[in-house]
Amino acid sequence: MLGRLLIDTAVVAVLGLGSYRLKALDSGGATAAALLGLAVIELGGVYPFLALLTFVALGVLATKYRYLEKVRLGLAQSNGGTRSWGNVLGNGLAPLLFVLLEVLLKQDTLWAATFASIATVNGDTIASELGKVFGKRPRLITNLKPARPGTNGAVSLAGEFFALLGVLVIALFALPLTDYKPRMLLSVTIGGFVGVNLDSLIGATLENTGVTDNNSTNFLASLFGGITGALTFVLMGG
Repeated sequence: MLGRLLIDTAVVAVLGLGSYRLKALDSGGATAAALLGLAVIELGGVYPFLALLTFVALGVLATKYRYLEKVRLGLAQSNGGTRSWGNVLGNGLAPLLFVLLEVLLKQDTLWAATFASIATVNGDTIASELGKVFGKRPRLITNLKPARPGTNGAVSLAGEFFALLGVLVIALFALPLTDYKPRMLLSVTIGGFVGVNLDSLIGATLENTGVTDNNSTNFLASLFGGITGALTFVLMGG
């Protein structure tokens, strides 16, 4: 037991240091990610941890993809894509809460919630970063009026496609944890895709009026995406 804890601690510490060296996270973000990752792997096991690790890796790649072009168009993040502890908690707190509930209740429904929440943030990050490059004629999700790429609440067909891909990648990690594989796959995919679009809706409304910021928008979207995944899993069970 102690040996596993020491190994897991070493692994997340190395990954946290690597993310800091690669400038994916600042020092506070790397520390928060290491602590959150350790909690997830100790409580939920390797699969939710790998799902979160995949989210981080794909997020870095999507952010760096054609980064100079994003800078030229004024669409790049001013900090070069380096995330802080607030961003880590905004993206990772809901999955951790669902993992805690699964530990207490031991229900597949809560695995659906856990992975749907991770799928939400993964799909949203990939859709946002790649949609800036490939999205043509984006529109606001609230009224479908034309919007500038990168605007809060702007969606495009390309962005929705990348969102779905990002959601599906995470859904695959949930399959080893259940005997209801098609049901789990569909539940996580639906929950994650709904969560991505809820993120856009919250961004176009609450965030644009200053009620939320990017981090709290991510938290709310991942929370509701997880709840949607759980409800879908229950409803599909008849």
